[in-house]
Amino acid sequence: MPTLLIPTALRGFTDGQSSVAVSGTTVGQTLDALSIAFPKLQAQLFKDGKLRSFVNIFVGDEDIRSLQGLDTAVTESTELMIVPSIAGGAGVAVAEDLTTEEIYRYSRHLIMPEVTMEGQKKLKAAKVLCVGTGGLGSPLATYLAAAGVGTLGLIDFDVVDLTNLQRQILHHTSDVGRPKIVSASEKLKAMNPNVNLQLHETWLTSENALDIFKDYDIIADGTDNFATRFLVNDACVLLGKPNVYASIFRFEGQLSVFDAKRGPCYRCVYPEPPPPGLVPSCAEGGVLGVLPGIVGTLQASEVIKLILGIGKPMIGRLLLFDALEMKFRELKLRKDSTCPICGENPSIHELIDYEEFCGVRGQEAEDNIAVPTVSPLELKAELAGPNPPLLLDVREDQELQISKLNNEYHIPVGLIADRVSELAQSADLVVYCRSGIRSAKAVDFLRRVGFKRVRNLTGGINLYAEVADTTLPIY
Repeated sequence: MPTLLIPTALRGFTDGQSSVAVSGTTVGQTLDALSIAFPKLQAQLFKDGKLRSFVNIFVGDEDIRSLQGLDTAVTESTELMIVPSIAGGAGVAVAEDLTTEEIYRYSRHLIMPEVTMEGQKKLKAAKVLCVGTGGLGSPLATYLAAAGVGTLGLIDFDVVDLTNLQRQILHHTSDVGRPKIVSASEKLKAMNPNVNLQLHETWLTSENALDIFKDYDIIADGTDNFATRFLVNDACVLLGKPNVYASIFRFEGQLSVFDAKRGPCYRCVYPEPPPPGLVPSCAEGGVLGVLPGIVGTLQASEVIKLILGIGKPMIGRLLLFDALEMKFRELKLRKDSTCPICGENPSIHELIDYEEFCGVRGQEAEDNIAVPTVSPLELKAELAGPNPPLLLDVREDQELQISKLNNEYHIPVGLIADRVSELAQSADLVVYCRSGIRSAKAVDFLRRVGFKRVRNLTGGINLYAEVADTTLPIY
């Protein structure tokens, strides 16, 4: 039977399976069979009977949109891959002569016939903007600075958190609480004082993106959310800049170069974002610490190739990396003639409201569901009283190993609807998760199906650990 490869983001709907063999002689039939086997997956793949536009199906290395779509024939040995979206020469001038110190510093470049003195001068003249100085931005900026990129722009408005240090190698323990952009610039300048660092300590928005991007030759996207990713893409298309793209999730990474002058843009591949909440953030879903190092270094390599005009850039190609399997896969991407920003008749001529486009505003409203709550200190007092409430933990199994309260019940939030019969509607329930977002959704559901005495723990177990029981770890 044909085999469907399931990405990490969708394995929660296939009982954790990474591949599923199903019957069918066309792509459409195999997807129908998959949906029958795993009904909850159908809504993630289809809408109104049509394949969602943020989901791509590849047969071999070809997107079915360039074949016969859902009617594309498959055989018993066909391997199909579901690829959802996951949060050129660059016209660089040649710089002035290198100093004696620079010649010595970059000598291992200079003796390479693909680089030489002229290539190193191109690197010195290049202007590259790194969007983000976190997981991907750390190795990306490090290797670009080390390679001698003359002007390196950094844009970030976040501060260093202890949880960042597992993967964001530009930042050290002593930097916790400091602006990431300041921490990053200090490390980069110490490594290579020749680099001209341009710091943009601000949120990237539709109002400032074009003004910031216009002075750079190449934009390297190391963001972790879909709103900014679409913003970066559209700004690059409008300005004619190449966009070196990378993304990571748990054990998987993606890499490509989107250059609308010579190939597809990000919207050609992913016309719309996934529904809010489908792909968890690193904070909710986790990420292997070494993964951004691998993918970010590949991203830096693509930037350097574009500057030097050597090799075969990832234009029109998407590289998928699976750290668990230690496998690389390459898929072909094609320009979409109907793309709303780089197609034959574009409908987007200016930057839009990307939070609204990606449903972020709606998700924020959903994340702040109005349900009855209890504060950590109030819960602590109630638990010590004569009639303590029952606790319902809606986190995933692996989170229980980190910290937990004295639970009466544990049901992961995704299983609440299926296992609601295990809970007594008359019980006085307090529901909690890591931060209070998943548990609020659980409380809202329980109230809608008839539970009267159910409350959400404000801030989740992390806030409880911070203010009510400091012996508990925070994660």
